[in-house]
Amino acid sequence: MLEKISGKKVLILGLGRSGLAAARLLLQAGVGLLLINDRKEKSLLQAEMGELSSFPHVRFFTGEHRAELLEGISMVVKSPGINPRLPLLQEAARRGIGIVSEVELAYHFCPATIIGITGTNGKTTTTALTGDIFRRQFPRTQVAGNIGFPLCEAVLRCSAGDFIVAELSSFQLADIQDFYPRVAAVLNISPDHLDYHGSLEEYIRAKSNIFLRQQAGDWGILNFDDALTRELVEMVRANLLPFSRRLQLSPGVFVQGGKITINDGRQNLTVCPVREVRIPGEHNLENALAATAVSWAAGVEIESIAAGLRSFPGVPHRLEEVATVNGVKYVNDSKGTNPEATLKAIQAIKGPKILIAGGKDKGSSFTLLALSLAREEVKGLILLGETAPLLAKAARETGFNAVITVRNLDDAVREAFSCAVEGDTVLLSPACASWDMFRDYEERGEVFRRAVMALRGEAGHD
Repeated sequence: MLEKISGKKVLILGLGRSGLAAARLLLQAGVGLLLINDRKEKSLLQAEMGELSSFPHVRFFTGEHRAELLEGISMVVKSPGINPRLPLLQEAARRGIGIVSEVELAYHFCPATIIGITGTNGKTTTTALTGDIFRRQFPRTQVAGNIGFPLCEAVLRCSAGDFIVAELSSFQLADIQDFYPRVAAVLNISPDHLDYHGSLEEYIRAKSNIFLRQQAGDWGILNFDDALTRELVEMVRANLLPFSRRLQLSPGVFVQGGKITINDGRQNLTVCPVREVRIPGEHNLENALAATAVSWAAGVEIESIAAGLRSFPGVPHRLEEVATVNGVKYVNDSKGTNPEATLKAIQAIKGPKILIAGGKDKGSSFTLLALSLAREEVKGLILLGETAPLLAKAARETGFNAVITVRNLDDAVREAFSCAVEGDTVLLSPACASWDMFRDYEERGEVFRRAVMALRGEAGHD
């Protein structure tokens, strides 16, 4: 990799968090000339450009992706969200120019041991929980990747002997080449990002790439309760350690007698009672089992695993209680970006609910979610964004007619406030990406929080 960078001309596509971190790493690696190309207009990138503008061998190109940028380029670094079908990338491939992802670049300079976690749902919670567990025994552990802290940034801060626990999206895994984690986990698979990958088969292929370069001494972690994930067992060439809420496995991680249990192939080892796991819901029990499997496979002691499971409070924007106003609980699940995640969220919250949903269309089907609304005590559905008509149609086709469409998230919160009664929960769990109206799911969650706190103030709460 160094021979393609040192003194050479490299192009970065995308100046978001990943692009910035990749630029820092390339500059440290001695890149000769660094071109950075982002489709946003220059006026929207002032902060990002300002950080790098002091380097004389950095050039910025904004507004469009032009083929002439490829002249003399030895390597293209692609940010995760950029579609591989972009004409500029296709032209680079035609010219034989190497194209790498940000995580691939990071891997080639990483002195630490990488732990990788992917899945359609639960990967942020599982990654954060696993990082919390690791830090109890290995304090220098970093949590990075799709969780919001780029892998290149973590590499700049780590040393030999450290661990990086990385959340990996299908975008990041789709075009990896040499990258591999010593412990790799796939939590679950359901249709998602089909607008990007083109088919479910390609999406599954991207996820399964997490095992692509593993060796015999490494570990592969699979959810044996998930049919599509279990089918990946043939991809695992490393030691296999499955987990399950329903099955007792040897070897594996499972529930026995109300306790999280590890079977190492010879004996059962008790971690802690299920009732002591702090994060709520059956889906979070799966996340806890996965974190247990990953941590144990990497050599973390059972006492550290148990302590992490008992104390970890969850992650922001995932079933996060914002406030209670006039006896109505408001819960921020902005990270519920596909129908399966939203279904798990409404199942985790008991009692009557008003669901706020809608956002950017990723090619998902909303039929199963719509069929579950009445059964899971959803009494009202408030919709916004690009997918509002699709969600409304799916709901009404199942006979669920308590549907309201609004213009924005502030209006959604106020509409929910007018419909809710004491004992209800207002749940933001959009079942869709955020990019039609927001920068990311975090901004969407913050807007929801502010709207709820404004209501709280108007209602006379401190």
